[in-house]
Parts: sequence; C-alpha cells; structure tokens
Amino acid sequence: MKKVIFFLFTLFLFSAYSTFSQTIVGTTPENKNVILEEFTGIHCGYCPQGHAIAQAIQDAHPNDVFLINIHTGGYATPSSGEPDFRTSFGSSIAGQSGLVGYPAGTVNRHLFPGYQQGSGTAQSRSTWSTTSNIVLNETSYVNVGVEAEINVDSREITVHVEAYYTGNSPESTNLLNVALLQDNTLGPQSGGGAGNNYVHMHRLVHMITGQWGDNINTTTSGTFIDKSYTYTIPADYRGINAIIPDLKVVAFITETHQEIASGSGCTPTYIFSGDNNAKLNTVSSDPTSCGAPISPKINFSNLGNNEITSLNIEYSINGGTAANYTWTGNINPFESVDLELPAISFALQATNTINITLADDDNNSDNTGSTTFDIAVEPSHVITLILNSGNNGSTLTWNFKDISGNIIQSGGPYSNNQTVVENFIFPPNCYEFNIMNTSGNGSGAVRLSDAEGTEFYFTNGQYGEGDRISFSTFVSAPIISNQNSYPINGDEGIPLNTEITIAFNEAVRMVNNDLITDLSFINIMPVPPTGETISFSASINNDNDVITIVPDEDLPENTFIRVTIPNSIIENFYDVEYAGSYTTFKTSSLVDISDMQSKIKIYPNPVNNIITISNALGSYVEIFEISGKLLFTKKITSANQQLNISNIGEGTYFIKIKNNNNTITKKIVVLK
Repeated sequence: MKKVIFFLFTLFLFSAYSTFSQTIVGTTPENKNVILEEFTGIHCGYCPQGHAIAQAIQDAHPNDVFLINIHTGGYATPSSGEPDFRTSFGSSIAGQSGLVGYPAGTVNRHLFPGYQQGSGTAQSRSTWSTTSNIVLNETSYVNVGVEAEINVDSREITVHVEAYYTGNSPESTNLLNVALLQDNTLGPQSGGGAGNNYVHMHRLVHMITGQWGDNINTTTSGTFIDKSYTYTIPADYRGINAIIPDLKVVAFITETHQEIASGSGCTPTYIFSGDNNAKLNTVSSDPTSCGAPISPKINFSNLGNNEITSLNIEYSINGGTAANYTWTGNINPFESVDLELPAISFALQATNTINITLADDDNNSDNTGSTTFDIAVEPSHVITLILNSGNNGSTLTWNFKDISGNIIQSGGPYSNNQTVVENFIFPPNCYEFNIMNTSGNGSGAVRLSDAEGTEFYFTNGQYGEGDRISFSTFVSAPIISNQNSYPINGDEGIPLNTEITIAFNEAVRMVNNDLITDLSFINIMPVPPTGETISFSASINNDNDVITIVPDEDLPENTFIRVTIPNSIIENFYDVEYAGSYTTFKTSSLVDISDMQSKIKIYPNPVNNIITISNALGSYVEIFEISGKLLFTKKITSANQQLNISNIGEGTYFIKIKNNNNTITKKIVVLK
C-alpha cells in the first residue's frame, strides 16, 4: 500500500453580517438535497442492482441527488490480486448505520421508521427511492454550494464550500464534510456481468475534512459559512491510480455524525501549466534482451489546454545513436496514448537503459523518462517446457518465436488441470517464449529448464492475460536422460535377462559426423573387473537418440555391471562432443518362485483402468487374453508400478510376472 499524502487545509469562517454576499449558495429557503451513501463491495452479488437503483434516483434528480459508494465490510475485502477499494473512513460510517445486509444505504443518514433494515438508518435497496422522494420534498434550514479546481501539475485540489442558514439548526454545532470520489474505475464485481471490467462509480477515496467533518459553531438563521480546503491528491489510493478527470466532490452538513441536513456536489475545473504540455507517463520494454533490436513502449498524456496533433520523440539505448519518431493523431486534454516506437539497434550490456525525450513544450519537467532491461538468460539449446493448464485450460495458449518474430513452436488450448511436458532443441540464437490466457486470470504453473536442469523461467500461474521472456541458447554437450534410460546409475535388483537402454536428450552421431552404425565402442563389464567383458548386440533408433543393448546371455546374478561410453566418440548434431560416462547397476539374485508368490501383489482386482503391481521391481509383466493372445508387455521399473489398461475391454485376462527364469500367473477381471 502506498503512503497517502497528508493534506493541509485552510479555512475561513465568516459570521453572518449583511456586508457579505454569497457567490455559489442561495439565501432563500430551498428543499433538501439527497446524499445517498451506499455500502457495497466487489464480492456482493446483489450490489450491482443497488448501483443501478441509486443511479436511477440521481438520473431523475440530477441536481438534487448525490451518490457516495462506500466499499466496506467483508464483501469489500479483496482476494489475492484484486483491487482494494476500501478506505480508512468506510467502516466507521457503516458502523453507525446499523446495516444487516448488502447492499445497504442511508438517505441523508436519517432514520425512517418502517423502512430500516434493522434498528439504524441503513435501508435495503428497495426503499431508497421512496425515502429519497420524502427528503426531496422537505424544506432545508441550510443551503450548501461547492466548487473545486485541481492544479494538474501539482495535483493540488482546492475545494470552496459555502453554506447559508435560512433557519435554525436543532444542533448548536454542525459538521461540514467534504468527500472526494472517483468514477470510471474498472475492476471485478460479483453479479455485474462484466468480469474484471465492471465500471465502479461514485467511489469514496478520501474524506478531505476527516472522518466526521469540520465543526460549524454558529448554526442560526442568517449565518453564512465560507470555507476553503486544499489537499494534494496522491498518485494512488491503496494501489489504485487516482485519475484526475475521474474525480468529483460532494459536500454535506450533518447535525451530529448522523442526520445530513443537505449537501451538494461538483466536478472540479482544471488549471494547466500551459496551453501545450505533453507529459511522458511511462517507459517500458521487455525485461530482458539477447541483443535483437528493441521497440520501446511509452505512454504519454495531454496535460495542456490545447489538443495535441503531433509530437516529436527522441530515444536511445545505452547512450548510443538516438532515433527520432514523429507521432501524429489527436489527443484532447487528459487523454493518453500507448505507443510502440520503431525498433532501434544497440550494443548489448549486462544492464541496458532506454532514454526517452519528448519535444519541448510549456512544461519540460515531465518530458523525459527511462527504463532498464537486462541481458537475456542463456540456457542450453535443449529446452523443456512443463505446464499445468490449471482451471483456465480452454483459454490457455503458448508459443516460441525466433528472432524474426516467427512462431516456431506452439500449443494449447487444453482441458483443465492437464500437465504438459514438451522438449525442444533450439539452435544457438535469440528466442522469445510467450504464455497467454484470454481469460485474463492466468492459469496453472509454467516452467522452462534446459538440459542441465537449470530453471530459467517460472510462473505460479498469476500472469493475468500473459507473460513472456527472451532468452538466447548456447549448445551444450548431450546428456543421458534418466527418464527414458534403463537401468539408471545406482539401480539394483535388475533382472539377469534385461535389455539396457541408453537415451540421450538429443540426437547423437559419431564425432566425424557419420551416423552411428557400429556400437562396439560401448563397453560392458562386471565391477570389480574380472578381465572379461560382456558380449552384446546393439542398435540405435531412427531419431538417433536411443541406444538399445541386448546382452548375448543372461547377466551374472547379484553382480554390479558397468556400461561405459568413452570420451570423444560421439557428439550432437552441433559438433559438441559427449564427455563420456558410465552407468553402474546391480543385478538381482535368482528368486524362488514361492518367494515371488508371497511378495508380489496385484491390485485392484477387478480393475477399471489402472492396475498396480507391487514388489516386482526389475521383472517383466505380460497380459494375455484367455485365448493366449498377448495384449501388453512392459518392464517394471518401480516398486509400485502402475499400468494403464484403459484400452483393454471388459473380460477375464491372465497377467504374468517374469523374473529371470521364474514366472507367476494370476487371473484379473476388467470391469468398465
């Protein structure tokens, strides 16, 4: 929460003497004006109905009804990532109303017997129109007038309030309240039908005169009150931008903290520093770059009296040669423009600075701005994307773009809570990853990592409409993928008749650039070495990234076996050599069939789609029809191996577990 700037105010109190003349308030008796304070919140589903009812009352009496929407209570408490429309004043104002439900409202903080929600002044929305008409037909003992102006450059508002007592107040002391409101704030609203783009109006942001107002100590007929207040408007209230042209003022007089006698409102006028003033508001760019030309993004406003039809803009990066661009269009006072400037080349540094300068005008103090960006991360050229689609999978997409902006990989949309794992090989260059969700609410977690397992991008899913990152790849040596290799280094209990699979994270070839056809460079031997190697046959798949080794005979039992690939034999397709490594695993002992029967468990039975096999690590599983037709075979690589048999229809089947020369057979029933 940003710190609210404390206000300074000056006041002038004048007694009612005939020498004073009123400028914005009448001296003849008038009927009361309505001040309708509505207690509301972004999570209140019926509050939009209240907003509409209050607006209709004001529309019917535009000069006599003034609305103040006060976000307070549990319905106004924002969830993570939501705007906080509350103020430090709202809970006390609501607390004295006796409200018992939302939306609630008070009409001039008056107690209307038979119309209240509980025992206080708060009413349900269905009675606001009736009680407002009652107030509008009553004579007021005090008339109220208000005007205000805002210095656009200093953001200082001056509020001038006049009051004239045409009768006597029942209280010897009254209180003058000045409320600052903001219109046209987009945000979430339950029941509003607009998602996060509901237009919030009449939103209380500050009480310029404090919680309960400024004392008026003379309240008899003929008294003239003339007070002025100055207040510096902060850039935001609780992180929500305070937009000057959306601000308005409501002033009202209360007898105590309750009972509003009457009030009035106004839209401020504006004081500009000159006729021509373009203000540079923001400068932005991608947070990282790998040296490709950058297109800076800026936002600028018209804070002068005259319309802006053209604007010269100068920009540079790291103090290099400046580029110039002339924008043309039409901007009225207070309007702003988002502009993406043409791309500019630069010399890449670890941290880079963009400088922007607008052309000279009547106020050059707001014509410059800058931002910084860092050099892009440099993962290896083998990239893994792990994505969870979360609860907004149907609106989730992603892509990778090359340095020219061409989409080279993409995905989505997805079903909800789907996990996606994708692997890519990107040649050395500059790339951009984009994650997008048209729901505007992000989705599940997304991470990018390279072949070494280094994570270089992560979001927990709170990325709104989208996020992106630039990165440049470098070529690393190929590595063995434990996910697809079997056995992996350190495995034990491996069957004696196992096949050995060595999977790489990318395609490999011989260091002389020939495809691999002879795999005799692989060495297999017991550990500690006995002087003998284990003979085998081997092959590599068509993608050149998986080697399959079949020993010529069963491996020795209860023995450590080492599989070695020497240095400087193979490389990836970018001429980077594999450093060489080995995998060591331990074979199983011969297992007695009775021991297997007692330990291995297969469940559930009957089964629907997923069957689990426990205590059969290193074995093979096969599933047969009653007729003997083989349907399924797989190595068991987990102590609690789960098998997906959703493609097998209802019926009775045999399942075989084979370990070395031992086999057990059980019957399973599949029910759908």
